[in-house]
Amino acid sequence: MRSLRLAGPARAARWPRYKVLSLLIVHAVIGLALLAPTRARLASAPVLITKTNSTRAIAVESVNLLAEPVSPTVPVSFGQDNRTRIMLFATNLTLQPGETAASITADAEDGNHIHYPMTVEYVGAVQSFGWMTSIVMRLNDNMGDVGDVLVGITLRGVTSNRVRVGIGHVGGGPPDDAPPPQPIPDLGPGASLHGKQLFPSDNAWNEDISNSPLDPNSDNLIAGIGLNTNLHPDFGTVWNGAPNGIPYIVVPGSQPLVPTIFGDYEDESDPGPYPVPPNAPIEGGPSSTGDRHVIVIDRDNWKLYEMGNAFPVNNGASWNASGGAVFDLNSNALRPAGWTSADAAGLPIFPGLVRYDEVFEQQEIKHAIRFTAQITRRAYVAPARHWASTNTSVNRPPMGMKVRLKASFNISGFTPAMQVILRAMKKYGLILADNGSNWYISGAPDSRWNDDELNALKTIKGSNFEVVKMNNIVTP
Repeated sequence: MRSLRLAGPARAARWPRYKVLSLLIVHAVIGLALLAPTRARLASAPVLITKTNSTRAIAVESVNLLAEPVSPTVPVSFGQDNRTRIMLFATNLTLQPGETAASITADAEDGNHIHYPMTVEYVGAVQSFGWMTSIVMRLNDNMGDVGDVLVGITLRGVTSNRVRVGIGHVGGGPPDDAPPPQPIPDLGPGASLHGKQLFPSDNAWNEDISNSPLDPNSDNLIAGIGLNTNLHPDFGTVWNGAPNGIPYIVVPGSQPLVPTIFGDYEDESDPGPYPVPPNAPIEGGPSSTGDRHVIVIDRDNWKLYEMGNAFPVNNGASWNASGGAVFDLNSNALRPAGWTSADAAGLPIFPGLVRYDEVFEQQEIKHAIRFTAQITRRAYVAPARHWASTNTSVNRPPMGMKVRLKASFNISGFTPAMQVILRAMKKYGLILADNGSNWYISGAPDSRWNDDELNALKTIKGSNFEVVKMNNIVTP
């Protein structure tokens, strides 16, 4: 703790210590953290974490790690400055290249509706909890024993929820803000979700793996897929006369349910009926001889329906498919162990697709991306539930394996849109979901994609990726 008292140039060295401090207190606050606000906020907004069923922040005085109420000053000074710093915690908060703590502004409002700007001095991921970010801010010099204040932060013009913190004492303060409306996805084929998050924040698809340990067999596993094989975006505008990618359609909760008859994988399928409209787009087009995936999102009940090798019967009055799976998008529930889905790994397909609305509307992808490999291992690792291979070599990738683009890979030469995709590859990575061509990444078709722009991703090679450490690999 002595380094926290340093003044002058040495003072800057103290801020990395907050990563350690955050880890020390996270076990005390993790049981209180309410992640539901993450789903209540717009997906592009930071979310300050609160105690369960409350707007009161998970907050501590940052030097002595004391819970609120916090004194406006502390006996341990920062050089000549003994003004209190408070530490808050957030989800959905990531600095982009070139951004610093100064890119975030903070404001507190007291019971008299006086606003106090506060300086953000440190922002960093909490060790072992990559989805959580700690923020340290200095109390305004004019803030005395004012009681409860509402604190919010703003990044890139987007403001978080406001949380309650006691300064001097607990009590009083302005009334809580009205809860913000949830984003409402549009309806139709390829519709925008307007940033609405798929699955909870701590779901494997939404996990920040940028600081996760490296798998000890990473080099061999990457070589097994192809060190010199180029990345291939398996989506875009049109290919062979059909929309290029895996399409989807968003429907209302009132969409009529129709019978779904399953064949090869009936015993591992979720029974129908499914809310599949007659015009549901089919991967590869109506005449496709490929995988023929059909994906339907019920926006009102927030459920995902997926089928493989799907064919409409009687103009869509019913559907035949090799198998089908239903996912509750508010839940982390996995399929039964050993079950497949519309994907070989037993995973949902839709949350792993690169979508146009994410890249150009939200300008941020906040989930892992689906990819394929030609030869996989007869094994799987969570969140996968199924293998699709007879090969038992430990140097072949199991289903569910996560890889990430190396942090050292320079993305500055790519267009801003492609940098959105590449940042997601560094932070959330790729998840192996099916057998197929090596290093093919999946996305949804859209006539607005620029295929030449997407083709620039083909300059990236397998050697630019690394495997995140795997635990509890399931084998025969």
